[in-house]
Amino acid sequence: MGRVTLRGLRKRFGDTEVIRGIDLDIADGEFMVFVGPSGCGKTTTLRMIAGLESASGGDILIDDQRCNDVHPAQRGAAMVFQSYALYPHMTVSQNMGFSLQMAGVGRAEREQQVRRAAQTLRIENLLQRLPKELSGGQRQRVAIGRAIVRQPRVFLFDEPLSNLDAALRVDMRIELKRMHQEIGTTMVYVTHDQVEAMTLADRIAVFHDGRIQQVGAPMEVYERPVNRFVAGFMGSPKINLVERPGADSPDAHRQVWSLLLQTADADVHAIGLRPEHLRLNPQATPGDVCAQVVLAEHLGDTTIVHLRVDGIEELLRARLEGHASTLAAGQRVGLAAEPAHLMRFDSAGCRKA
Repeated sequence: MGRVTLRGLRKRFGDTEVIRGIDLDIADGEFMVFVGPSGCGKTTTLRMIAGLESASGGDILIDDQRCNDVHPAQRGAAMVFQSYALYPHMTVSQNMGFSLQMAGVGRAEREQQVRRAAQTLRIENLLQRLPKELSGGQRQRVAIGRAIVRQPRVFLFDEPLSNLDAALRVDMRIELKRMHQEIGTTMVYVTHDQVEAMTLADRIAVFHDGRIQQVGAPMEVYERPVNRFVAGFMGSPKINLVERPGADSPDAHRQVWSLLLQTADADVHAIGLRPEHLRLNPQATPGDVCAQVVLAEHLGDTTIVHLRVDGIEELLRARLEGHASTLAAGQRVGLAAEPAHLMRFDSAGCRKA
């Protein structure tokens, strides 16, 4: 079992409150990802679950047991850190089995558990090596294996892939997902990387300013964000957000607003549209809502086009399938939108149904 429950969780450092009342239920066996910008409170929350930070208020429960005052080693949670923190003078096998040795587990049982964890992580051939003989990805597997041998109720991951290069991160995401499917233990994973969040999570908790803004399945959060922050944070390239034009706004801004909104609604103060739902007409015609190409990024299977519209401070972005080789900087293009995918936000930043 590995249910994690947070009720009214708060954390203060001096007079500064960094966690401002978090309520969250993580189901047994769930892969929950905490995502958000730096300083939003996601790592502090993870460390409070682990017992490495004390809570200033509220409750932390693991399998319905209140753990606020329980020693970290007795909580049934194992944490994997951003740094590998391996003992350089110990072999892989010794690193993985060290916590069991300290707990008084016999040598034969200890070696059996280490071998079992090594098989899960596919590092059986590395057990007699020293950390200096391993690649970054192999060291991270050892760090995860050190947690696995403890057979915890909950795994806690604090940005474990951030020190790896892009290709290794992809490989490790696959391994983590496979490992979760194989062992079925609850996992709580902190990252600022949206791709990690979208590909790993059963559910995502989006953090901002010490609060959880939204909890949901990855595509639910992406397609139906509850507010402007979530809409703007999730997605790469980021969502196009167009503010309601003012009395002195240029005609181009008004045209884009009319194109997107299509019907008058005084309570709509901003409109959002994902880049994949913004269409371009390379041969702009009179009467089109026009934009100027600033940059076309050719990424092989897709092209990201950055567009400038008079009166709109931020560039708009369109994601096109394939290699849009005909688009060049300075070119005028026509804009079209997919109305079914528009998001409308009120003055408080909340998305309107």
